[in-house]
Amino acid sequence: MNPGDRIRVDRGEQSYDGVVLPSSTPQHLVVKLDSGYNVGVDRDAAEIEILDEDVYDVESAQTEQSQSEITFDEDLPTVSLISTGGTIASTVDYRTGAVTAQFDAEDVLRAVPELAGMANYRGRVVANILSENMTPDVWQDLAQAIYEEIEAGADGVVVMHGTDTMQFSASAMAFMLDSPVPIVFTGSQRSADRPSSDNVMNAVCAVETATSDAAEVMICMHADESDDACALHRGTRVRKNHTSRRDAFETVGAKPLGEVDYDTREVSFRREYRERGTVDLALHDDIETDVELVKFTPGCDPAVLEVFDDKAGIVLEGTGLGHVNTDWIEYVDDLTSSGTDVVMTSQCLEGRVCDRVYDTGRDLLDAGVIEGEDMLPGTAKVKLMWALSNAEDIPETMGTSLAGEIQDRSVPWT
Repeated sequence: MNPGDRIRVDRGEQSYDGVVLPSSTPQHLVVKLDSGYNVGVDRDAAEIEILDEDVYDVESAQTEQSQSEITFDEDLPTVSLISTGGTIASTVDYRTGAVTAQFDAEDVLRAVPELAGMANYRGRVVANILSENMTPDVWQDLAQAIYEEIEAGADGVVVMHGTDTMQFSASAMAFMLDSPVPIVFTGSQRSADRPSSDNVMNAVCAVETATSDAAEVMICMHADESDDACALHRGTRVRKNHTSRRDAFETVGAKPLGEVDYDTREVSFRREYRERGTVDLALHDDIETDVELVKFTPGCDPAVLEVFDDKAGIVLEGTGLGHVNTDWIEYVDDLTSSGTDVVMTSQCLEGRVCDRVYDTGRDLLDAGVIEGEDMLPGTAKVKLMWALSNAEDIPETMGTSLAGEIQDRSVPWT
């Protein structure tokens, strides 16, 4: 039995038909099922029947994947594809049968051939990390790379990023960069070897958006469970609200900025946006990393704040209108008195902070807390990190919308 053979595997009451893929361990058999999924089976616990030999030439498939040609078309816009990791440009590694992430412009076109003819592409790797390993220094590297790509003439930038912390990176770019062209984050909830992968549609819609007129930092992901359209979310107003659904991302407190119809490739906007060419390219990538986000919960020991007494800034995720237990107030007062900027946000998904309604809120304001308006807690943390290195008046800066992170009014919407 060799890679490329078609086999039937019986294990207990389960039976699988598929093509043998190379395995990274001798104890396990990797089979590519007709559904497109891979399955691993313990060789010793399975009965194997060869149905047909050498029906799939793995070496030829791997060679075919390694060959591509990108031609420049002066009539097409140029889009820079920047990778930080994630699965959107991943392909099956036929040596191991696993999904691997290798990235340059050719890799992306191999993984998503539908992108051919939409634009001229430049590929660039900033990092190859899991989303949860994203750090502020990578944000700085990413901002610098985007700046250089736009300065070199890119008509738009697509950032391929793991989904778990994409909203934080998008917020960081929104504050670090004044961009005259679109900067579009996209990713994939499901890997390229799965039939339900969302990598193709997300990538196509992201590139289409990168050539649009909206010079915003946006996140482009599935609008719903179908494969009809991608939603465009402003980078400072979005959060990932589901662990695994393809439409995991939602704009909080408003409708998405726009949408891309996958069939027609039409990009439409529902809300006002900054138009292409409105601002000059500028980079403001200094950032203060000594900032923490602290979530208040009932029963939480206020002494936990003593751990942060030497921090440059803290964002509190309070209850309701922006409250914490009254026992916390003296600790907050100590923090602000020692020079730590404390910003209050709400753990509610909708609405805004208002610490002028109840005694607790007024006491927090007297203790020096800065109201975070209706900013998302994660966005508020990123903004405070940026503001501490780029702004003279922190309360005024945190209360002013710089990249659409604060809305003028918090109203119900449908």
